[in-house]
Amino acid sequence: MNKGTFFAKSTLSNGIRVLTETLPESRAISIGIWVASGSRDEPEIYSGISHFIEHMIFKGTENRTALDIAKTFDRLGGFSNAFTSKETTCFHAKVLDSHLDVVLELLSDIFLNSVFDPVEVERERLVILQEISMVEDSPDELVHEIFNKNFWKGNPVERSILGTVETVSKISSDNLKSHMEYFSHGPKVLVVAAGNVCHEDFCKKIEGLFSLQNRKNKPTIERQAPTPNFGCFYKEKDLEQTHVLVGLNGPSSTDEERFKYLVMNVILGGSMSSRLFQEVREKRGLAYAVYSFVSTLQDAGTLGIYAGVAPENTVEVVKLIKKELEKLASEEILKAELDAAKDNIKGGLLLSADNTDSRMTRIARNEIDLGKYVSYDQVVKNIDEVSSEDVRLIAKRCLNEGMAVTLLGPLKDKDILECQMIVGAK
Repeated sequence: MNKGTFFAKSTLSNGIRVLTETLPESRAISIGIWVASGSRDEPEIYSGISHFIEHMIFKGTENRTALDIAKTFDRLGGFSNAFTSKETTCFHAKVLDSHLDVVLELLSDIFLNSVFDPVEVERERLVILQEISMVEDSPDELVHEIFNKNFWKGNPVERSILGTVETVSKISSDNLKSHMEYFSHGPKVLVVAAGNVCHEDFCKKIEGLFSLQNRKNKPTIERQAPTPNFGCFYKEKDLEQTHVLVGLNGPSSTDEERFKYLVMNVILGGSMSSRLFQEVREKRGLAYAVYSFVSTLQDAGTLGIYAGVAPENTVEVVKLIKKELEKLASEEILKAELDAAKDNIKGGLLLSADNTDSRMTRIARNEIDLGKYVSYDQVVKNIDEVSSEDVRLIAKRCLNEGMAVTLLGPLKDKDILECQMIVGAK
């Protein structure tokens, strides 16, 4: 699987970690500057500031205007973007290997020298406020935000990555600069590349570009692990559908049993042949969209099931979700179904290995979450070792720990109460 490729890691004098996965036959290189800090690490008063920085990072530096940055990326014929999660922020690009020096200098410039011009900040604030409004108009997204706010109530992970209208309206240019300086110091920064790259040469380039970047370590805010809240949450909204999200306690990104959850998820609702898709959509026609998912943090996680249904079918669908979970917890899974789920996961994993973006992201996340490189062969081995009994016991544990349900749309009081009783929510 990994013939002809190799991984290397170095730590620079200022604490920045440099990771590379060399693929000699590739003409592409994917590069990411990662910060091990995200929305859960923000002061509550400035919730959404990491996402705001993501928007502003391409808006001009001490050396380049926003147009200069855009023209350079366009000339390279590559791709650049940024994203924010609960626990990380990343600024990344993909280019031909011959353009490595240019894109590295450009990425380091926007990361280290962005000016966060007040005029641009005001302009981009309007864009972000529109983005927040778009979620309100997208109920399939909004139900996830409502679920997180209640399931992780009392912990910063409950907050939206986007922030709120109130918090985003308060963020200034100086706030952005201070947050960037405080949270983007050496030990929290990773510069990661996958593709046709020489690790030693890459490290020398990074050492030169980042030599003056925050040599002294700065204190960090210690994260507190969130505790699930197994309640029934309802928000009335004038919609054609009810959007249902059932949630159970799931694995963290460091949980040794996370592979068992992944296999269970595919069987439950993570594919078109999954039990929920077949029972809810194909056999009964009760939903167009129904799926399950696993969402992980470093210290917590969620097993979730989503469905968009006609209001009068809400109770029936929640009953079916509970029934399928109970079947997983009590009945043996046939070998054919178990093997198909494993093949689904392994196929997605190994096909992604042909993409330098996927490889770059993968080695960065493994370093941030686990502090080490994990080979594709090791992951395949971990998946293959999952047994039918493993899945049954995981499902049983999830049910025993509790269930939560979030309902968004037009529902009668009796239907809300019945859904609450089905999942045993408080």
